[in-house]
Amino acid sequence: MKFLADHDVYKITVEFLRQYNHDVLTVKELDLHQASDKELLKKALETGRLFITRDKDFGMLIFLEREINPGVIFLRINPSNVNEVHNVLKNVLERYDEDYLKRVFCVIEPKRYRIRHIE
Repeated sequence: MKFLADHDVYKITVEFLRQYNHDVLTVKELDLHQASDKELLKKALETGRLFITRDKDFGMLIFLEREINPGVIFLRINPSNVNEVHNVLKNVLERYDEDYLKRVFCVIEPKRYRIRHIE
């Protein structure tokens, strides 16, 4: 799968995704660290990438403004639960294909995940 990782996604998470052969670009690598949230979503959409973030503001942007939706994975992750969240993330990426995930907002937490369809 192809991802655009927000600036707040842990480096260990980017490395975890790459370890499983996912194509991950980071906001920093694209020199977009000063871009607005809307610009980041637009870039993910334009490049055909799922957007992965730790910033809960993207939920509001996706569901209230409904302008741009590349598919978002929101990680509720901190240093103490990184392995648990990575395990759930791995399960989600094995269970659902990229086309499906591009139509949803997925919240990944330790031991569980939730998916909301974006209409």
